Amino acid sequence: MATLLHLDSSARTGISGTDPYGSHTRRLSARFVKNWLDKNPTGKVIYRDVGVTPPSHITGKWVHAAFTPAAARELWMNEVLAESDLLIHELLEADLIIAGVPMYNFGPPAQFKAYIDNIVRVGMTFGFDRTRSGAPYWPLLSQLGKQLVLLSSRGDFGYDADGHMAASNHVESSVFTAFAYIGITQTWQIAVEYDEFAGDRLAQSILHAEIEVDRLVAQMAGQ
Repeated sequence: MATLLHLDSSARTGISGTDPYGSHTRRLSARFVKNWLDKNPTGKVIYRDVGVTPPSHITGKWVHAAFTPAAARELWMNEVLAESDLLIHELLEADLIIAGVPMYNFGPPAQFKAYIDNIVRVGMTFGFDRTRSGAPYWPLLSQLGKQLVLLSSRGDFGYDADGHMAASNHVESSVFTAFAYIGITQTWQIAVEYDEFAGDRLAQSILHAEIEVDRLVAQMAGQ
């Protein structure tokens, strides 16, 4: 049975096209998951809304606890790491991660960065050994075949690789870099643009993104 981890991170709680001022990324992620379940009726979905309930930000105590060997941790250390443990457990259980990540001021929302900081953890998702020859870091999830689909939205336009604003797009690059660091390198991206312009250009961008979502789900299903 395949397992999908569905992550939403928009501060907007509604879905565009259904709710006033709804989120485009929630619209795309919900569409992807529905289509995926249609093709994987026995599949399992784990849902986490980091936009509504953001993970805790990393603190000095968190870092101290994470870099303390598990056998040597005090009770308070395990308590500090409990949320991170849960998020990592969900990630490890999933075969496919669907992440709705809108662009906020050229990067991902702070709440999604908090999620990344909780799952990129020494001894859990990446290894570290300062005596190791070559790079002292290595990914721990690279042999698990996990896949990541990033569904984004942008107020402006031209943020794709060949666009005039590509150099200012730090959403896909930062998210994909973090996930590659822990060993998840098979990735796809789809985005809506023109949100601040509205009108026909936004409508066409949403339509194009929805077509791409449907195409990708079908591709993953081997259709």
